[in-house]
Amino acid sequence: MNVLQKQLATQNYLILDGAMGTMLFALGLAQGGAPELWNVEHPERIQEVHRRYIEAGSQVVLTNSFGGTRYRLKLHDLQDRVYELNKAAAENARQAADAAPHPVLVAGSMGPTGELLEPLGNMTFADCRAAFAEQTRGLADGGVDILWIETMSHLDEVRAAVEGARLVCSLPIAATLSFDTNGRTMMGVTAKQAITTMREWKLAAVGANCGNNLPDTMAAIAAMRAVDREMPLIAKANAGVPRWGSNSALEYDGTPAVMAGYAYHVHQMGAQLIGACCGSSPETIRAMTAALKGEIPVVQLVMPVGAGGGTAVNSPPPPRSRKRQRP
Repeated sequence: MNVLQKQLATQNYLILDGAMGTMLFALGLAQGGAPELWNVEHPERIQEVHRRYIEAGSQVVLTNSFGGTRYRLKLHDLQDRVYELNKAAAENARQAADAAPHPVLVAGSMGPTGELLEPLGNMTFADCRAAFAEQTRGLADGGVDILWIETMSHLDEVRAAVEGARLVCSLPIAATLSFDTNGRTMMGVTAKQAITTMREWKLAAVGANCGNNLPDTMAAIAAMRAVDREMPLIAKANAGVPRWGSNSALEYDGTPAVMAGYAYHVHQMGAQLIGACCGSSPETIRAMTAALKGEIPVVQLVMPVGAGGGTAVNSPPPPRSRKRQRP
C-alpha cells in the first residue's frame, strides 16, 4: 500500500495545495525569471508558501520544481544545476511538511519539458526519459513522498517521465493532464484515453490539472470515473478563467467561493485528491477545505455543452455531521 492509499484508507479525500507561480510573483519573482532558482536563493520564501498552504488545509504540497528538467532550466542557463535545484525544492517542502500540525505529504512536481517528441519534434524518447530520471534523482534525494507528473498533453511524454522516474527510485507516481473545452489535451488526448492508458502503468493516482476552465476539468474527472471506479482521481483546476486586469496583469475569475463550489462538486464526481492550480492562493484552499468539510454553502457550477450536456451541477452541501477530515 502506497502513501496515498494509506491516507485515503482513513479519509475519503485529500486537500492539495494551490498555485506556486502565482504566489512567487506576488513575492517578487520577475516575469521570465526561474522559479526553481529561488529554491536556493530564497528558500525561506518557498517554505513560507508551503506553510501558508498547509495552514489553509493542504495535506499534500507540491515542490517548486515544475520546470525542473534540463530542457526547461536551459532557458535560464541552469541546465547543469538540475540535481541541486530539485533536491533543494524537495528539502524546502519537506521542512514545511515536517513542521505541520497535521500529516502532509510532499509531492515532487515534474512538468513538461516544453519540447516535442519525435517525429513531431527533435527530442528522442530516450533523451526525454533521461531528463526525467535526472530530475527524479534530485527530488528523491531531497525527501519527497511521491512523484507528481503534471500539466501534460502527450501520453508518450508521461510514459517517458514514468519510466525515467522508475529508473531511479520506487516512489509512487501520480500523473495529470490538462484538458480544454473540446475534452482533449493540446495533443488530442481524451480523458478516456488518458485513464485507459495510464492505469496500465500502475500509477498511484491520475487526473486533470490546469485546463481551460473549471467545468472542463470537472468533465474530465467525470469521464475518467466512468471508465474506472477504483483509481484515485486528481482534480487541480485553475482558479477560473484568466483575463487581463486594469493593471495589465492576469486576473482569474475563480473567487474562493467559486472554487469552494468546484471542490465540493468535483468530489461528488469522484475526485479524491482536490486542489487548485494557476491563479489560486491559500485563501482559495481555505475555502475549498471549508466546503469539503460542510462548513460553508457551495455555489452552482455549469458543465459545458458536449462534456456534461450543459446541465447545472447543483448539489446541497454535505451535512455538518458528515465524516470530517483528520485534524
